[in-house]
Amino acid sequence: MTDTFKMMLAQLNPVVGDIPGNIARAHAAWQAGRAAKADMVALTEMFVTGYQTQDLILKPAFVTDAIRAVEALAADCADGPALGIGGPVRLGGRLYNGYYVLQGGKVHARVLKHHLPNDAVFDEKRVFASADVHGPYVINGVRIGTPICEDAWHPDVAETLAETGAEILLIPNGSPYHRGKPNLRLNLMVSRVVETGLPLVYLNMVGGQDDQVFDGSSMVLNPGGRLAAQLPQFDEAEVMVTFRRTADGWQADPGEIHEIPPIGEADYRACVLGLGDYMRKTGFRKAVLGLSGGIDSAIVAAMAVDALGPENVRCVMLPSEFTSAHSLEDATAAARALGCRLDTVPITGAQAAVGAALGPLFAGTEPGITEENIQSRLRGLLLMALSNKFGEMLLTTGNKSEMAVGYCTIYGDMNGGYNPVKDMYKTRMFLTARWRNEHHRPWMKGPAGEVIPQRIIDKPPSAELRANQTDQDSLPPYEVLDAILEGLVEKDLSVAEIVAQGFDHATVKKVEHLLYLAEYKRFQSAPGVRLTQKSFWLDRRYPIANRWRDNG
Repeated sequence: MTDTFKMMLAQLNPVVGDIPGNIARAHAAWQAGRAAKADMVALTEMFVTGYQTQDLILKPAFVTDAIRAVEALAADCADGPALGIGGPVRLGGRLYNGYYVLQGGKVHARVLKHHLPNDAVFDEKRVFASADVHGPYVINGVRIGTPICEDAWHPDVAETLAETGAEILLIPNGSPYHRGKPNLRLNLMVSRVVETGLPLVYLNMVGGQDDQVFDGSSMVLNPGGRLAAQLPQFDEAEVMVTFRRTADGWQADPGEIHEIPPIGEADYRACVLGLGDYMRKTGFRKAVLGLSGGIDSAIVAAMAVDALGPENVRCVMLPSEFTSAHSLEDATAAARALGCRLDTVPITGAQAAVGAALGPLFAGTEPGITEENIQSRLRGLLLMALSNKFGEMLLTTGNKSEMAVGYCTIYGDMNGGYNPVKDMYKTRMFLTARWRNEHHRPWMKGPAGEVIPQRIIDKPPSAELRANQTDQDSLPPYEVLDAILEGLVEKDLSVAEIVAQGFDHATVKKVEHLLYLAEYKRFQSAPGVRLTQKSFWLDRRYPIANRWRDNG
C-alpha cells in the first residue's frame, strides 16, 4: 500500500480547435511530470479540444479527430505517470463531456459528466448528453474520484464518489471569470470537502476564449476545508502536490498560496488577457484604435499596449471641426505616455464631401443627429481602411453604459473586431484609469506611471459631434445612469423597485426605453471581455423586436 501520491497540476491555456497544439502541450506537461516522478499529471476539462467549443463539438469529424488524438497520446505516454485530460467521449451514439485517464499506453478510465450547466454562458445540454454518476478509478493503488466541473457544484456526485471508496477528489474545470468568482468557488469546494471528508483538487484552466476569460485560481483543500495550495490567478502554472496517507486519511502537503487580486486589478487583468488571447488565437499581432482624447479610448489603448506591447499598437486621432484643442493635446499626451504610435487623419474633407453628395437630398432639413452620426461613421470607415491595409485588428472602445443605452453609432464608433471594455460601466472606467496610473505589474507590457493623463480623467465626457456637447446633454449623470442600469440589467429589478430606491420615475423609464431600443445595436456589436454575470451576449439574450415595457 502506497503512503504518498504525487499529482502534478497543469493549469494551462488551450486553444479551441487546435487539437495538435493542445495535445503537444499535454505531452509536455506529462514529460515534466515524469521528470518530477509524479504518479499522475492532471489537465483541465475539455483540454484536447479547448473550451468552450460551442457547436463546433457537434461536427462528427471534429470529435473523431479529438478522440483519435487522445488515443495516440495514450500510446505516447505509456512509460511514466498517468495523465488525466478532458475531451469528448462518444458512446452508444451519444456525445459526452468526458475526462480520460491514460496509463500504460491505453485509456485506463473514462469519466463522463453528469450535471450539465445550462445557464449564463453555458449551453451544455444543447451539445452533450448527461451520464450516470461514476465511481472512482485507481492510480497506483489510490482511488481518485473525478467530478467534472459542474458536478462539483452539487453535493450528489462527490458524495457518491466518497461512498464508493474515493480517497482524493480531482475536479477538472473550465470555469470562466466574473467578479467574485474565486470566493464563490472556494465556498462551494469547502462544502464538498466538509461533506465528504476528502481532500480536493480544484483544477481550472486559464486564458481568453472569445468573450470568456478563464482565470485559473486552482486550489487544493485538505479535510476540514483548509487551503493547502492556491495557484495564481490568470497565469499558467505547473505545480506538484504531494498527498500523504495519515491515520485520518489523505492530506496534501502545504504549498504556495498565491493571493487573489482585488476586483479592480482582476478586471483589468481579465481585459488585458482576453484581448491578448483573442488577438493571438485569431492570428493578429497588431491593433489599431481611434484615440479621441477621452477616457474610454485611453483605457483601451493602455490595455492594448499592456497586452501587445507599444510597438504593436497604432492610435489614430480623427479630428473634425468640433474636436477641441485639449482633446488633440490629451490624445497626444496619452500616446506619448504609452509609447505607441499616433497618426492624425482629419475627417473635415471627407465630411464636406459627404455633405455635398447628400446636400440635394437633405435640402430643406435641419442638421441634427444624422450629421453627427456621419462623423462617427466616417471615423469608422477610415479606421477600418487602416485595419484592412495593414492587417491590424480594429479595437472598439464603447463602455457598458453606452452599449446599454445605445449611446454609440452602429457602423461608426462601434466598428471593430474586439472590445475589451464592453462589460465595464462608465463609472468603473474612471476607477480603472486611476488604478492603472497607480499600479504596474510584471505582466504589463506597457510602461509604469501615469499612462492616462489626469486631464482625461477629470474632464466631462463628450462625443464632440457638435459644438459644446457633453454626454449629459443626452444622458443622466453616469453615477445615476449606471445605478439604474445595474438594477435593470444586473439585478432584473422592476421599474417600481428602482424608483423605490430614490430614483426619478421618468428617468428610470427613459433608461429602460433606451435599453430595449438598443438591442439591435448590441446584436451587431463586437465581442468583448465578460466581467459580470450579465454581460451583453450569452448572459443576457433579449429579442430585438419587443414591445413590452414595465409599466410600474
